[in-house]
Amino acid sequence: MYLATIHDGDETTAVAVDERGGAARAAAVADLIPGAPGDAMAVIASVPSADFTAAVRAAPDSAFRPLDGLRFGAPYRHPRKIWGIGLNYVEHASDLTESVPEEPASFMKGDHTIIAPDEPIPLPAQSERVTAEAELGLVIGPLCQDVAEDRALDHVWGVCTVLDQTAEDILAKNPRFLTRSKNFPGFLSFGPAIVPVPHLLESVPNLAELEVSTLLNGRAERTNTVARMRYSPEFLVSFHSRVMPLFPGDLLSTGTPGAVHIRPGDTAGCVIPGVGELANPVVDGAPGRR
Repeated sequence: MYLATIHDGDETTAVAVDERGGAARAAAVADLIPGAPGDAMAVIASVPSADFTAAVRAAPDSAFRPLDGLRFGAPYRHPRKIWGIGLNYVEHASDLTESVPEEPASFMKGDHTIIAPDEPIPLPAQSERVTAEAELGLVIGPLCQDVAEDRALDHVWGVCTVLDQTAEDILAKNPRFLTRSKNFPGFLSFGPAIVPVPHLLESVPNLAELEVSTLLNGRAERTNTVARMRYSPEFLVSFHSRVMPLFPGDLLSTGTPGAVHIRPGDTAGCVIPGVGELANPVVDGAPGRR
């Protein structure tokens, strides 16, 4: 079960996708929950994830339609904040000859970086080496400010797959260039599924059990479990809620088990069993590049 956004021409609709009977089918959220908005970010802001989960379960089969012909996009395009976390897996930090910092190495990205699943990642002219990084994304639900770690998941509406891109050669010049290296257009893809936390926790005992894989051309290049993060998802939510308020729809990307160097013609991917799959082709964003 998950929340997603489908496109029909210029129109977008928030849908609930359910897999009852082994076949995934979709229904407009507004058809399942009276008064619910048609926009996924507004659904997150106004419909608690537990209520969403209950409404989908209670809906009759006749409310849903097959996924055939539906085009899924980014769940939404304009979250108020996108937090990223660097060097959160010990193994990934060692790949970069870095040590895991004593506090989360966080950074922010603009919403102009967001692309939809299957939309091309354009490699910028300013970089000769771009990497893609699969990550577990946390989607904030209720307003989250000064929240204790043991209550952090109360403020997470759902989880999703993420691909976070980095202009690695720019970052290598100077660590203070992190913001620039992370903020080219197309440097963030997420979704298409946002899985409600109450539903997810029925199949896994906690988020630590989730396994995150970075794919290159369909092959898993790096895989690790959330349990091997230096800073858990719950800690990251609590920590950042003490820095600034987190609003409904804000996205917190929790770090990668490993990056892959991407080139035109490649396809980057993220797979998290129980959460979803995400893939984006790679194109040259600088025609005439030498």
